[in-house]
Amino acid sequence: MYEIFQKYLDEKTTLTKTESELIQSYAIIKKLRKRQYLLQEGDIWKYNAFITRGCLRTYSVDEKGTEHVNSFSIENWWTGDRESLMFQQPSRFNIDAIEDSELILFTQDNFELLCREIPAFNNMVNAILQKSFIAAQNRIQASLSFTAEEKYLNFISKYPGFASRIPQTMIASYLGMTPETLSRIRKQTAKK
Repeated sequence: MYEIFQKYLDEKTTLTKTESELIQSYAIIKKLRKRQYLLQEGDIWKYNAFITRGCLRTYSVDEKGTEHVNSFSIENWWTGDRESLMFQQPSRFNIDAIEDSELILFTQDNFELLCREIPAFNNMVNAILQKSFIAAQNRIQASLSFTAEEKYLNFISKYPGFASRIPQTMIASYLGMTPETLSRIRKQTAKK
């Protein structure tokens, strides 16, 4: 499993053998079964998590019991609750596995140490954070200005493999619509 993360690092940056070994020495391997939690609302998130296999979702549950999906994360993506991690406050989110998953975890202290000690790793992390910020901006813009059909078409265009891996009810929640609306839109777009 770590080999997948090492391959990711090799594609994103250039590290010496010693730097790679230092990163590996702090890696914690975590396996999740389908529906198993990585984080539960109210707990404090303590890790930086890289997904080597599987698919996870980050979501909240409102007072009526309705789930609101914030994001999905798949292989070669990072996941977690940045707000809980940075401010050491209870999370507002749940993160669970949509399918059996494997992750590499780094405690925040060890992750910060790696960023200080390995400039190339720090540069990679900063580039990832920039891309995450841009993705969040684009998601906000789409949710504010796109029609329901445009949201769905944008979703399947950006994430073509998600529709076959993620239940439609979760996709509907992510897009901010009912499953019935999503079903209607899928039928309409299939006819075009």
